[in-house]
Amino acid sequence: MTHIDAGAEVEPVHPVSPPGAPSAGLTGAQVAERVARGQVNDVPVRSSRSLGEIVRANVFTRFNAIIGVLWLIMLVVAPIQDSLFGFVILANTGIGIVQEWRAKQTLDSLAVIGEARPTVRRDGTATEVATNEIVLDDLMEIGPGDKIVVDGVCAEADGLEIDESLLTGEADPVVKHPGDQVMSGSFVVAGGGAFTATKVGREAYAAQLAEEASRFTLVHSELRSGISTILKYVTWMMVPAAIGLVVTQLVVKNNDLKDAIARTVGGIVPMVPEGLVLLTSVAFAIGVIRLGRKQCLVQELPAIEGLARVDTVCLDKTGTLTEGGMDVTELRTLDGYDETYVRKVLGALGESDPRPNASLQAIIDAYPDSEEWRCIESLPFSSARKYSGAAFSEGDGEASTWLLGAPDVLLAQDDPALGETERLNEQGLRVLLLARATRDLDDPEPARGARPTALVVLEQRLRPDAADTLRYFAEQNVRAKVISGDNAVSVGAVAAKLGLSGSTVDARRMPADPKGMSRALDEGTVFGRVTPQQKRDMVGALQSHGHAVAMTGDGVNDVLALKDADIGVSMGSGSEATRAVAQIVLLNNSFSTLPSVVAEGRRVIGNITRVATLFLVKTVYSVLLAVLVVCWQVEYPFLPRHLTLLSTLTIGIPAFFLALAPNKERARPHFVRRVMRYSVPGGVVAGAATFVTYLLARHYYTGPGSLDAETSAATLTLFLISMWVLAIIARPYTWWRVALVASMGVAFVFVLVVPALQSFFALKLVGMAMPWTAVAVAVVAAATLEFLWKWVDRRFPV
Repeated sequence: MTHIDAGAEVEPVHPVSPPGAPSAGLTGAQVAERVARGQVNDVPVRSSRSLGEIVRANVFTRFNAIIGVLWLIMLVVAPIQDSLFGFVILANTGIGIVQEWRAKQTLDSLAVIGEARPTVRRDGTATEVATNEIVLDDLMEIGPGDKIVVDGVCAEADGLEIDESLLTGEADPVVKHPGDQVMSGSFVVAGGGAFTATKVGREAYAAQLAEEASRFTLVHSELRSGISTILKYVTWMMVPAAIGLVVTQLVVKNNDLKDAIARTVGGIVPMVPEGLVLLTSVAFAIGVIRLGRKQCLVQELPAIEGLARVDTVCLDKTGTLTEGGMDVTELRTLDGYDETYVRKVLGALGESDPRPNASLQAIIDAYPDSEEWRCIESLPFSSARKYSGAAFSEGDGEASTWLLGAPDVLLAQDDPALGETERLNEQGLRVLLLARATRDLDDPEPARGARPTALVVLEQRLRPDAADTLRYFAEQNVRAKVISGDNAVSVGAVAAKLGLSGSTVDARRMPADPKGMSRALDEGTVFGRVTPQQKRDMVGALQSHGHAVAMTGDGVNDVLALKDADIGVSMGSGSEATRAVAQIVLLNNSFSTLPSVVAEGRRVIGNITRVATLFLVKTVYSVLLAVLVVCWQVEYPFLPRHLTLLSTLTIGIPAFFLALAPNKERARPHFVRRVMRYSVPGGVVAGAATFVTYLLARHYYTGPGSLDAETSAATLTLFLISMWVLAIIARPYTWWRVALVASMGVAFVFVLVVPALQSFFALKLVGMAMPWTAVAVAVVAAATLEFLWKWVDRRFPV
């Protein structure tokens, strides 16, 4: 018995099989041994941030730090009503954490549903396991569309072709033979085989990339980067204004330090648009929850926003416009071949492929295998080749080689069978040609000289929801382009059945240069015989002309295009590779879910643009008031309690409802410009009008208590103007929007007439002349605001 030192490095033992015999894989005991040693693929593929990260992201922000310090100061020097803004921040932060936690739970549960389960051979039996259950030396079985999840060495290969473009950028598939290296992050495009896992967990080449790619993010979107840009400028404006305010108030109110500090804080706090980031996060998080209920997995959060900005959707026909299954409707023999014999050939071809695609599965269902026929060699289907093949030893000892694929690829241009194929394609039917090959399958051109034997007519099942979804995109001015590897005429007929109008183009005759391809894409709607590389080039050509492109697909031939598109959308039943690179996965395979995603994105973008204007008008008028107070060397007109009340009634409560309201307006670019062109004039008018009322009140009121009366008059003007801004932002009006604006006005009146609230908020209108003057100034300001915003629309269109 050999003793093994517990601390020694244990060499992995690769399972050995007799030459030519398939390996049985690891035994249960060997798996348990590797699990005990920690040789497990334990990379935590996360769909969302952890609870700790969510709390840190919502609590430890630059503006929370500013507000927190000011809040602590106010708790010491002023009554509790001047510290209300701090409690509002606590509530906002709590809401943000709760909503994002709910979104995380939704994402995590959906990620489990959509998680790929690789096939592992153990004890001679193929078993599906979770990705994190793979151990070192496991024998992994792979076929078309499977993603390689760990590094390994090829053990078995049957026409195995692997695309490593996601790792190397090289688009051409690599043919693998036993002994060749297999890299995680690549995927199978043709053939099948098995490989032995040599690196698992964090050692695997693509482990870190996979973890990052599937992480829940709140960044890298125009909306969030725009808000970050705005906040950066706000910070720069705040610093000098706040310093000037501090100095001025301490000098002006040198006999009352606590009141000076309270009014200084009252000037600084409203400069911070603290609720804007919160509302953006909440809107995104609620969007994830809503889409999750419709079985839509958003793998990258900004994808909700991205799809709403899309103006062109590229659709793969199979699996998107049509359902995965097909039915054989007719078999037409050619050149006098016997139908019974042809049925045997088709049955044998079906049996020769262990991983049949949808077309071959329909043939398998229609024609049972003949047990006398034995497969000698096979050529798996490839999207680039457009055909598959197999060589057989027939029951009577004869040998024959057969090809099955696209008629227009296998037949010569002048072959009469092509005319028949065209007529069938025009009816929306899919046609495959069975041809007897005269060359071996390992010949560089096995299809040359093949003799046509039969046409197999297949009927595709249209998705019942496809027509409505295409109609929705048309109504929203989003162009749909059908890009398929199938025959152009057939694809065009399917598109016509779904109500999609436009010309049909055979991609083999398209210009290869980007400019020519862009012209062809502008003119055409349906494109057939598109290779995987062409799909990628088409997406790039559209993007080069400024289009935001979404790509939908479910097959391995769609992966390159999905990866390069602005937004990649995969069906849940699609290949593992497509699900891995897509930002959005439709777990219920329902194409009709896409309008919901677009609508959700539009709701988020449109509403955040609305409420951002509300928040930034407040920031602009707060900075302007601070500057005017410094220039005039007067007391700041407001205490924190006044601005907390105004912010709550004219921004906080309304913004929450407006941010979550339905909004079907098409998303438009230039978020920062769109928001600032309204916020700057709105804030300047509000700040200037409020300061005018304040100066008039200072001239009108004298004696003890005059500052409180001046503040009350200025507060009335600022509230009325802020309400008018809210009324403009809330357009177009619906019953609930009118009710929302009206209820905020009623709440303010309630504060003015209830003595306890008057005292609590230090608000009391004195006399009749000055309050009505405040109202008159607000009316003039509101009219100016209406004129300015209409002028801005004409002068600075976005």
